[in-house]
Amino acid sequence: MNPAEEYRLLTRREFLTSAAGGIGGLALASLLSRDISAAAKPLAIIDPLAPKPPHFAPKAKNCIFIFLSGGTSQVDLFDPKPKLNEMAGQPLPESLLKNFRFAFIQKDSARVMGTPRTFKQFGKSGMWFSDLLPNIATCADDLCMIHSMHTEPFNHHPATIMMNSGFPRMGRPTIGSWLTYGLGTECSDLPGYVVLEPGPGIRGGATNWSCGFMPSTYAGVLFSNNGDPVKNLSNPEGVTPEIQRLSLDTIAKLNERRFKHIKDPEIQSRVSSYELAFRMQKAAPELIDLSSEKASTLEAYGVDRKDHLPKRFSTSCLLARRMVERGVRFVNIYMDGWDHHGGINDGLKNNCGVVDQPIAALLKDLKQRGLLDSTLVVWGTEFGRTPLGDNRIGMSAVTGRDHQPSAFSLWMAGGGIKGGLVYGETDELGMTVVKDPVHINDFHATLLHLFGLNHEALTYRFEGRDYRLTDVAGKVIHSSLA
Repeated sequence: MNPAEEYRLLTRREFLTSAAGGIGGLALASLLSRDISAAAKPLAIIDPLAPKPPHFAPKAKNCIFIFLSGGTSQVDLFDPKPKLNEMAGQPLPESLLKNFRFAFIQKDSARVMGTPRTFKQFGKSGMWFSDLLPNIATCADDLCMIHSMHTEPFNHHPATIMMNSGFPRMGRPTIGSWLTYGLGTECSDLPGYVVLEPGPGIRGGATNWSCGFMPSTYAGVLFSNNGDPVKNLSNPEGVTPEIQRLSLDTIAKLNERRFKHIKDPEIQSRVSSYELAFRMQKAAPELIDLSSEKASTLEAYGVDRKDHLPKRFSTSCLLARRMVERGVRFVNIYMDGWDHHGGINDGLKNNCGVVDQPIAALLKDLKQRGLLDSTLVVWGTEFGRTPLGDNRIGMSAVTGRDHQPSAFSLWMAGGGIKGGLVYGETDELGMTVVKDPVHINDFHATLLHLFGLNHEALTYRFEGRDYRLTDVAGKVIHSSLA
């Protein structure tokens, strides 16, 4: 073996106990005493997801992040712009377009596109909502509506990863990973970070709930709405719980020996995952069994709707409530299909028909159960849509909008957020932010703050650098806090 490679493989104990002089003897007693205490606590019961104290008193304990993938249109749902219909069919001055990058729009022939949507004000706050969201609109005074979100990527996958991880490229931990790393979870029988995907898979798949360079314990776990909640959760025929327990104990002992030799934290994650899966075999089926829910609750969420996708989304919202009741730290609900380059009016009508009733039911259900104060609910997307119609080459008619990272809307409710607040403003067409801009890094800093975490102090060291969810930016939007 190469001498350099041989030295690299030496463990710290082997080096100290074999080094010349007295250093090995001096360290031996300390190492032995540490090993004795470690022996009393086997590797198998070291839980990296055990609850951890926050940096300061938190307002939120759990988060349900509803991610509507594709780029929801702020000017058709939340941010009414009468000027759109006044200028429909007209070009914009070149001075307004010269600094914009579009995914598909041909600037020379682009025209303003109006909207058939009607808007009304709701609640004591007078918050505006489109006619497509009549149920969510009734929750206006519980929402903090941010109209001044902005980001950099203008294509879906980079923008989606940016919203989920604070960075536009794969490889960074996502929000749920940072929260479970920083705080652990209060639920020992379910994952701390759960993902529900009621519909077609979103762009990038598991990269959107990845743990990045953190141990795999902190990755999101994808649940199913029916059948086994997690693939391969049930034991094969003939494998009893007693046999499985014996197998896990044996594997744990082997992993413990390996961990003592190479000190790889991923081994701890592996053991923890095995043990969690064993406990989930009882907890997860009970979680998805909705027979204990009242008929009125099932009706409110729309769980019994006959349509396939609407029923699945409704069930996901109800499962999210059941998860936070059981202490799951972070729940992602992903729904794809909001990328309306064409047919935006029918597309939004169909999609809002899927999400409006169950999301409103979720907010009201959490509030009625006293859970909304400690549960942060987020409606998010990767970017907005342009006030200009998408006139890409080859498009037979202009019936949709292009990607717009420069200005879009997002709302939060519960978890220490100030309800009934409208934060930030866009120009008269909804193209740019003109007041109180909120970058995704700012949104993430605010989210962590609600959980009692200082976004500048929550770091993870990887390859010699301390990384943050907010990268090297981010500021807390204090005026949005209750």
